Amino acid sequence: MTAKTTIRGLIDLRRPFARIAAMASAVVLAACQPLETAGTGGSTGQTIDPSQPVPVALLVPGGTGSADLDWLARSLSNAAKMAAADAQGARIDLRIYDSGSEPGTAVARATQAADEGAKIILGPLFADSANAVGNAMAPRGINVLSFSNNADIAGGNVFVLGNTFDNVANRLVRHAVANGKRRILVVAEDDAAGQIGSAAIQRAIQANRATLAGTAVHPLSRQGIDGVAPNVAQAALSGNVDAVFLTANQGAVLPYLTDKLADAGVTSASVQMMGLTRWDTPASRLALRGVQGGWFALPDTRMKAQFDQRYRSAYGEAPHELGSLAYDGVAAIAALARAGKRNALTTAGLTQNAGFAGITGAFRLKRDGTNERALAVATILNGQVQILDPAPSSFGGFGF
Repeated sequence: MTAKTTIRGLIDLRRPFARIAAMASAVVLAACQPLETAGTGGSTGQTIDPSQPVPVALLVPGGTGSADLDWLARSLSNAAKMAAADAQGARIDLRIYDSGSEPGTAVARATQAADEGAKIILGPLFADSANAVGNAMAPRGINVLSFSNNADIAGGNVFVLGNTFDNVANRLVRHAVANGKRRILVVAEDDAAGQIGSAAIQRAIQANRATLAGTAVHPLSRQGIDGVAPNVAQAALSGNVDAVFLTANQGAVLPYLTDKLADAGVTSASVQMMGLTRWDTPASRLALRGVQGGWFALPDTRMKAQFDQRYRSAYGEAPHELGSLAYDGVAAIAALARAGKRNALTTAGLTQNAGFAGITGAFRLKRDGTNERALAVATILNGQVQILDPAPSSFGGFGF
């Protein structure tokens, strides 16, 4: 069955999906060793002399006047510098450019970087800017490692480093199926991000041979959630649903939606609740009654505290949650160059099968421009996060 409401109201949190930055993700450790990749058919990107400094351009969202974007720009810049300094056995010629938040500015800075010798572009942050930079760099044979998590822009010479909705959805649905939760009801916002998230969940349901038990779509408003909650509750408690999977990508949605569902008797005590986003941040979410016992995905954080401490000691402030993505890209390039790979910046080099070991877990880039990241499945019990299924430490084979 499908529950849907068309009631609309006002909410101040609506943003286009293209402006949603990548989720917190993994960083590559200097210790990782890449796997030899046979063949370069269909590969894009520049070859290098690995004995020489590798020219890497970093595009950060500085110069916008936004305090948060300026903090993120500093974090990306500083994390990239840390990775370059950690690159024992390889030399990274890191060049940093403020690319703002608009595609035109990003393309101008990328073009400047390419003219000045850059062989790969790391960034930019926003999906529309990354797409534009990819188009501009394609004729020059330069690959782009964007900080976006929008898989729609991936492909050709554009890779996304952010943790994608598909990656999270697949991890959670796979865990659900392994625990006998096969019939899944999807509840999503009616904005672009909600619908992209819903599509990712439905792909994961199909890929893991689960069953789509229905979909419920709600506007980004209290009225919209009020309108759809009774239908969701009726479906969830019908006996035909094993789990309710919420996209809840906007910050105000999760507390209100889970509270309304809890009022209607829908909690993990009655049907398994699952979330596409982090349910542990901000910390105030841990006290929500509707998230208790719910499942969500977490990166492997065993090395994250060490990275954060190093960063604070060096720069006197905490890093932005997304800052580690810059360490990701620089350290991956350094690992490949250190291994003597002339194709380190090409598709064949970047997509070596074993991937990279990072501060927030293992990850690897795929030939379609997306990525796969090792994630843990977590829950919240009595206001505390507990790991149900740890993140795997590698993808197997070499590279770690």
